Amino acid sequence: MPLHPLARRVAVVTGANHGIGAATAIELAELGADVAITYLRTGDPDRADDYNAARAADGSLTRARVEAAGRRGLVIEADLSDPEVPARLFDQIEADLGPVSVLVHNASGWRKDSFAPTQADAVGRTSRMVDIDSIDAQLHVDARAGALLMAEFISRHRDRGSTWGRIVTLTSGEGRQFPGEVSYGAAKAALISYTLSAA
Repeated sequence: MPLHPLARRVAVVTGANHGIGAATAIELAELGADVAITYLRTGDPDRADDYNAARAADGSLTRARVEAAGRRGLVIEADLSDPEVPARLFDQIEADLGPVSVLVHNASGWRKDSFAPTQADAVGRTSRMVDIDSIDAQLHVDARAGALLMAEFISRHRDRGSTWGRIVTLTSGEGRQFPGEVSYGAAKAALISYTLSAA
């Protein structure tokens, strides 16, 4: 039986309690990696839709799927808007699973903001005027945390003399403007720049 391509590797996937992050964590496990799953409960208690429920999940369902693939799973609640979290996150993953070989930054501090706010969209999301809270929420998690996670990954990778590693960041729209999600577009453009610079 051929060896899985990621056997004996450890991956971390941020924002892996639902959606693309969860699917990525499960796929990495199926390829042989042990997976650390980070999440931050961001559900809105006033909304009862499925997407909101998924955002409020704790990552245990993703871990169960990772373990069903025969790999070790670790769930960590992590507020990536805190600049001290990336180092602590890597410390915990290394203590529980081993050195990280694959970093996937999927988490987002998503806020729907605009310079021309609108009424609720088809799924009930309202847009707000761009303000300090929407800017900080998006830039701190998507861009700043992405850069700090990459810096932590690269520093530890070099310190242990590793010769194999991967960094993947998830963005959309190739960093173009998003008139209905202004801070989202700006944060993703910054993340693209950080990622290309790390490459």
